[in-house]
Amino acid sequence: MTFAQEWAQLKQNAAGRMKLDSAGTESTGGAGDLKSSKAAWRKAGEGVGSLREGIRKALTELDEGQKGLGKDAGCQTAEAQRAVLDSWKRYAKDVSKRCGELRKAMEQTGHDHANIDQAVKAEVDKLKAKYEDTPGACGSASLDGVDYVAGL
Repeated sequence: MTFAQEWAQLKQNAAGRMKLDSAGTESTGGAGDLKSSKAAWRKAGEGVGSLREGIRKALTELDEGQKGLGKDAGCQTAEAQRAVLDSWKRYAKDVSKRCGELRKAMEQTGHDHANIDQAVKAEVDKLKAKYEDTPGACGSASLDGVDYVAGL
């Protein structure tokens, strides 16, 4: 079996397992039942953001645990441990930054979704108000309980 054939088979197998929640077997799209709210996005953002506190505590505990090591312990194991510690601290700080940025992005997404929904509703309401009781262009008449448009 060639690579191209194997790749095609893998994609076909994966496609058979993947299905959008709102898509039926014969679906060409549709509304589905996915709902989004500003509160849900905010709560998710807060959850991700709260990870930063745990990371901060872990970094503090790492520092506390290494206090007796000192800068010049003169031992290769201590130097290696310090290098690993520095690496983990850098990594943990980067994860914390990611969590903070992801929190902002999630909260902004909720805010944007809410504003879009409100803006669309406002525009539709304006159209409804503008065209709700607009009389027909040619006027209308009623004969025997049936409405007729003049000129047609």
